[in-house]
Amino acid sequence: MKNNCDFLIIGAGGTGLAAAMYAARLGMKTLVLGSTHGTELPVGGVITTTNIVENYPGFIKLTGHELAKKLEDHARSYDLVEIKNEKVSEIKKQKRGFIVKTNKSEYETKTILFATGTKWKELPESVKGSKEFMNRGVHYCALCDGPLYKNKIVAVVGGSDSAAKDALLLSEHAKKVYIIYRGKEIHPEPINLERIKKNKKIEIINETNIKEIHGNELVNRAILDKPYKKSDELVLDGIFVAIGHIILSDLAKLLNVELNKKGEIKINHMTSETNVPGVFAAGDVTDKPFKQLITGVADGCTAAYSAYEYINKEEIITS
Repeated sequence: MKNNCDFLIIGAGGTGLAAAMYAARLGMKTLVLGSTHGTELPVGGVITTTNIVENYPGFIKLTGHELAKKLEDHARSYDLVEIKNEKVSEIKKQKRGFIVKTNKSEYETKTILFATGTKWKELPESVKGSKEFMNRGVHYCALCDGPLYKNKIVAVVGGSDSAAKDALLLSEHAKKVYIIYRGKEIHPEPINLERIKKNKKIEIINETNIKEIHGNELVNRAILDKPYKKSDELVLDGIFVAIGHIILSDLAKLLNVELNKKGEIKINHMTSETNVPGVFAAGDVTDKPFKQLITGVADGCTAAYSAYEYINKEEIITS
């Protein structure tokens, strides 16, 4: 027998949790399904890998884990919200609503929200050793693995704000941190760029790529595609990769939801609606140009309200 709900959210990150909270306030029976990232991220999603959050209104400074827990606790405070650690495998449109199958069960829902977000982009296979040394010196989460490199030498690959924040975090543990970036200049938020410039442990290597990663049991050096200080070999104990994210929109394709060339779900930016009636999307998986947790939370709440209006045009909400 299928389990019924009004609003089924695929993705248990901050966006999905906020949407669940708001949906419950509107009286909708809501189910949140996690395990959509292709990684073992906890409830709360990518924000849990951020050490310090300073740009979420209402909190001057707190950790990503703390913020995620607050969002989770708020969602769980409503009896109408259920959060399950299940991976969605199949979605089908029926005459009224949708059937969603997971690795554990099957659900019937009137509306769906895709809040699947993104996952880390890995180093290309052309970088020799990138797969071989995964979790043995090559990492994708500075918060998770940074403490392992106390008084060691590490590098961050990438030039974004995420890369800068990773380098700053790693400098709290490592004795030396290189930022290796293929472009002419790194491009973090101005405040983090200033912090990088003032940090004596951090050194930037621009217009350079890692070509090979070497070591024994663990990483001990990298080969660069151009010399740095007269050598193309850089002694390193660890390499942290921050080169962007992959949009997790494959499940949306099962319903013929329209995507852009980047694979982002195209939405009405006022309502979070997709081209498929009853299907909504919010957060990093969408084509919104500015992506932060606060914007994802806002769009998740908008999606919940839009789903509420959609259902009320069709029928009475599940009691």
